[in-house]
Amino acid sequence: MERRQSLEEQLRCPVCLDVFTEPLMLQCGHSYCRCCVRSMTMDLLGQLQCPVCRCAVDGDSPPPNVSLARIIEALQLESCPQHHNPLSLYCEDEQTVICGFCGSIGAHRGHKITPVSSVYSRMKEDISCLMTEFQHQKRKLEDQICKMAYNKSRITNESDVLKWVVRKEFGELQRCLEVEEAGFMQQVETSAAVLISSLQNQTDQLNQNLNRLQEAHNTLQDLSNEGHLDFIMKYGSISQELQQKEERLFSSVNFRPGFNHNDIKLTVWKRLHRKVLPAPELLKLDPQTAHPMLELHHGDTVVACGALLRRLPDNPERFSYSYCVLANRGFSSGKHYWEVEVGNKPKWRLGLIKGTTNRKSKLVKNPESGVWLIGLKDGVYEAFTSPRVVLPVLAPPHRLGLFLDYEGGGLTFYNSDSPDELGFIYSFRLEVQGKVYPLLDVCWHDRGDNKQPLVLPQLHREHLLPLPQPQKQDK
Repeated sequence: MERRQSLEEQLRCPVCLDVFTEPLMLQCGHSYCRCCVRSMTMDLLGQLQCPVCRCAVDGDSPPPNVSLARIIEALQLESCPQHHNPLSLYCEDEQTVICGFCGSIGAHRGHKITPVSSVYSRMKEDISCLMTEFQHQKRKLEDQICKMAYNKSRITNESDVLKWVVRKEFGELQRCLEVEEAGFMQQVETSAAVLISSLQNQTDQLNQNLNRLQEAHNTLQDLSNEGHLDFIMKYGSISQELQQKEERLFSSVNFRPGFNHNDIKLTVWKRLHRKVLPAPELLKLDPQTAHPMLELHHGDTVVACGALLRRLPDNPERFSYSYCVLANRGFSSGKHYWEVEVGNKPKWRLGLIKGTTNRKSKLVKNPESGVWLIGLKDGVYEAFTSPRVVLPVLAPPHRLGLFLDYEGGGLTFYNSDSPDELGFIYSFRLEVQGKVYPLLDVCWHDRGDNKQPLVLPQLHREHLLPLPQPQKQDK
């Protein structure tokens, strides 16, 4: 306190005896407040006499004493503005520095007070912890920036690959459309050429008839100059010849190219629908799941109901009650298409089953049990929902196509007899987690009346355009 008071005494203006305010330094080296300098008397030459050393100095524009002003400013910052005492204490309640009078008789009386030195030591430790935390946060941010840069690079690469795939897929679709367009144009041109050729032939025939009529007309004109006998003899032969000619009447011909122009889009869409499905899955049957009455042939691609119950291991995968067998692969993501030949088999069921469905009891055939099937019995096609739905199938299919959109939640059945288009039969909505498997239910052979097999055809159709396929997992 005494040192502070001694310092303040050294920082007082010799004129006003207060702490310097905007100190100016005269040429002699002594400093005064700006207002004190302006109050001094100057002679006609702008000279004034220093009150301390009595030297004559220039009083017009003495420079500011910057160093002294900064010292005074620093001293004032460390002083209480109310009591002008050093800020030596810290109020924990209001988190501010105060002087001793503020804590004893001032506004902070009764507050929790801590010496500045203790607070300084504590805050130094806190700063060290904060620095450590800042370094940790900095490393985390740098790591995040690194990861985002990598993610950005990966997205750029993936987008480039996807753009290439998009261009490739649309290029193939455009080629398909060009082929379809060329086919329609060829059909129009061929139909028009046939009709035009037929009309030209008829025109030529009519022109020939017209020429003959002209010749007959000329003959009749010449005949008018003949005598009586010659006229009568020649007229009879000419008249008989004209009466023998058959008259041909023109009949209008309509242009029918073999398709309705209003159906072009629908026709092309049906054909493209077939072509843009995923490439057919090359599935086989899993003998470990087949009911003991079922017999598998041709590399596990054909299944039929046999006459005898075979002795087979009763493994958990095997159907013990229903005459069913699963494909050797299941699906847990993506889009998949496969076909099954039913031929003229009078009773069958096809579809999809969850891998966790019980196979040791009678198969509960509805989506709530994890089974999505359609089938044929007694000439009636039906979807096994709750309740069952009779399907209006106009042309009995010999081959069915099944399309699974796992993420899209759909299983659709088609008549796939035509190589160019698919005929819609029925579609299930399904929300499923885990693996699902194609299921073939051969049904009881019914003493030979239902002995026909079900077949998984090994498709090799190069005209189908496969979409990019997600990675599939084998069972």
